[in-house]
Amino acid sequence: MPHFFINSNQVKDNIIKISDKENYQHIARSLRSRIGESLLLIDEHQIQYETTITEITNREVIARVDKFYPSKRFLDFELCLAQSPLRSDAQGLLVEKATELGVSRVYPIMTDNCALNKSVVEKKIPKWQKIMYESSKQCERSVVPACAGVNTLKELLETEHFDKVIVFCERIADKTIRQSFEEKPVKKGDRVLVIIGPEGGFSQKEFDYFRAGGLEMLTLGDLILRAETAVVVALGNIIYEYSNFNR
Repeated sequence: MPHFFINSNQVKDNIIKISDKENYQHIARSLRSRIGESLLLIDEHQIQYETTITEITNREVIARVDKFYPSKRFLDFELCLAQSPLRSDAQGLLVEKATELGVSRVYPIMTDNCALNKSVVEKKIPKWQKIMYESSKQCERSVVPACAGVNTLKELLETEHFDKVIVFCERIADKTIRQSFEEKPVKKGDRVLVIIGPEGGFSQKEFDYFRAGGLEMLTLGDLILRAETAVVVALGNIIYEYSNFNR
């Protein structure tokens, strides 16, 4: 069930009134919700409300709170993605799946073989942010991830701190995610950056930069994956290994 973001000041005496245009139009017009139907809501404090619609007027949806509790729809470490934007719908699918997999921040990075130029990427960021917002509602995330402005890898790594940085370099790497976690496991609260290149792969200059900076270069196996597939596989495997090492 998709949920909707509200503000805690809308909750009074176990009643929630939804009058903002976007949520009202979605609930009352797009979904054609009816009195007696269930509605899932979440506020800025990550409190989730299970509610029942009691009234729908021309201006607002009114719902009764049946149950509320802290949301569990988040990772207990910060997973960030730096990725060279793809063309057309592939990038939209990529940010949607990254949102489902718990990423807290997406960094569009300009690489030597990036499919888009910087001006195009800058114009598309609001669209990607909107996709992440809608995906967060669909998969019941408690916090909407952010799509950052355009960076180069060098700018990103020099301005932000990460506890673990992983670059996926299929052509030259042979260390796996499991081996990486055995050497340095991710702990609760850590900030992890996953770097994935464009369809054409990283350039030799970029490989040299990774080596010079001592960045950890990993493989996802012997299969050749499209960039959007690599993102899903990489993030999913990192979450899986994190769970294994933190049981």
